[in-house]
Amino acid sequence: MAFILAATGSAVGLGNIWKFPYIAGENGGGAFVLIYLLCILIIGIPIMMAEIMLGRRGRQSPINSMRTLATEAKASRYWSWLGWLGVIAGFLILSYYSVIAGWAMAYVVRVASGVFEGATADGVSHIFATFVADPEKLLAWHSLFMIVTMLVVARGVKGLERTVKFLMPALLAILILLVGYAMERGAFEEGVSFLFKADFTKMTSEGVLTAMGHAFFTLSLGMGAIMVYGSYLPSKVSIGSTTMLIGLADTVVALLAGLAIFPIVFANSMEPASGPGLIFQTLPIAFGHMAYGSIFGTLFFILLVFAAWSSSISLIEPAVAWLVENKKMSRMRSCIWAGLVTWGVGIGTVLSFNLTADVTFFGKTFFDILDYLTANIMLPLGGVCIAVFAGWVMSEEDSVKELSLKRQWLYKTWLFLVKFISPLAVVIVFLKSIDVI
Repeated sequence: MAFILAATGSAVGLGNIWKFPYIAGENGGGAFVLIYLLCILIIGIPIMMAEIMLGRRGRQSPINSMRTLATEAKASRYWSWLGWLGVIAGFLILSYYSVIAGWAMAYVVRVASGVFEGATADGVSHIFATFVADPEKLLAWHSLFMIVTMLVVARGVKGLERTVKFLMPALLAILILLVGYAMERGAFEEGVSFLFKADFTKMTSEGVLTAMGHAFFTLSLGMGAIMVYGSYLPSKVSIGSTTMLIGLADTVVALLAGLAIFPIVFANSMEPASGPGLIFQTLPIAFGHMAYGSIFGTLFFILLVFAAWSSSISLIEPAVAWLVENKKMSRMRSCIWAGLVTWGVGIGTVLSFNLTADVTFFGKTFFDILDYLTANIMLPLGGVCIAVFAGWVMSEEDSVKELSLKRQWLYKTWLFLVKFISPLAVVIVFLKSIDVI
């Protein structure tokens, strides 16, 4: 249960409530959602099982686990680079994740003070635009979030599952409440149609890559987090059933977020493809017009902060674990170094929304580049390598023992997916997105 709660806390975060709605909006809605769900089922779940399995068998940080497992399988020592890829991806994601989580912290104060009471869509958009245009405020909130994250990591994560045990159900309850509000006050039918009616004419190869990348992002795959949590998992726990529970919870939260947000978007004539600021420009409208909106809004953004917090802890844990194991640093000193470097890189994301918003490379800001590099390249690449190692390098005898699936056909299905389907799907979509095929 501790593992399920911690891994669910890692998976359920800003990716579900902040990122999923806006990338679904940017990629046409229903067709994107369908492809995303398929990616979760045939790519995400099998690779998550593989990553947990590698972590539990290695029982170390991702880098050292892969080195140990490669030695055990008499494979190249360069497989340890897979561990490095995950650690670096998690570090880069946290650098901008912290900035967005800082927005959520700032909105706790704004909603609680009644700023959004009776506000119009234009008024809410103006408040958000003014906020992100101020680099000093963004930097302050980014710094605060990084400090609270590293304080928890420095003390260890033994108490994390107790926190998540209450936070996740509370977040789910408030999301359901918001869906109820959207049904009553929003353009609910239009929102449902946008989210679930598939129009494949709106999909592009880059949209498919985005859906696949988000499947990795939202399940925390390929970034070392699930592997390091797997290293803490008792050997008697079923990897298959726990993975299915985590995947189900993660998907339900993402879909509920879409059902809460898109009806409000359409009811207020807003643009669903409005990018990273979508959640900060739609939900405040709902909170500003519903009874006890300030209370519910404050609770929602507090819980969003905590959901982001539990994810952030898992993002930095692989790097901290490696520093403790290899550099013989104390946990506190490892956290200070890892936190400072992450915070420094995050300043680039802070400035992407104001002072350097016009500085782009290939049409992308610093934030856009980090987001694209990690979600669309590093995580899928890491996922392919995990699948290849689990399916082709690791012996079947070892994987059968670790997975302990009760029925032979379940193991054969998993093995077929990680050997052939998952890697092939990732490679084809990736090559298509860069116009190689």
